[in-house]
Amino acid sequence: MSATYGSYGGRYVPETLIPALDELSSAWEAALADGSYRAELDHLARTYAGRPTPLTLAERFAPSNRLYLKREDLLHTGAHKLNNALGQAVLARRLGKQRIVAETGAGQHGVATATVCARFGLDCVVYMGSEDMRRQRPNVERMGLLGAEVRPVEFGTRTLK
Repeated sequence: MSATYGSYGGRYVPETLIPALDELSSAWEAALADGSYRAELDHLARTYAGRPTPLTLAERFAPSNRLYLKREDLLHTGAHKLNNALGQAVLARRLGKQRIVAETGAGQHGVATATVCARFGLDCVVYMGSEDMRRQRPNVERMGLLGAEVRPVEFGTRTLK
């Protein structure tokens, strides 16, 4: 996988992270080439996440048009964040990893990550700004109930933005 974005882009990370990122890139390329990875994700999407989600005609929202809403809110955990978290957890398991570390703002990504970690028996650490933790207490509690360790970030604005 290319580590650059266009003619001038690239990645900057501390040198100590390069081996881990190289391992991840290799595992991702291998997973994409292995039909069992996609098959497992498709199976989990149907039997665990709640896919496919329906399209709902929003008649009252746009009465003169046929506007449909894709109901991602009906997925397990209530948002599309679960799609990414499932893929990461399946890849982590292929790598033999025991823990997933994530960051979250409002908490939906943290809840999705904690959910898949609970499903697969992985340890979960979620970093969240302390102000966001205060504002989004229900999501912090959900993550905790799912077994995640939620660590407050006390520097910067302590929020997503």
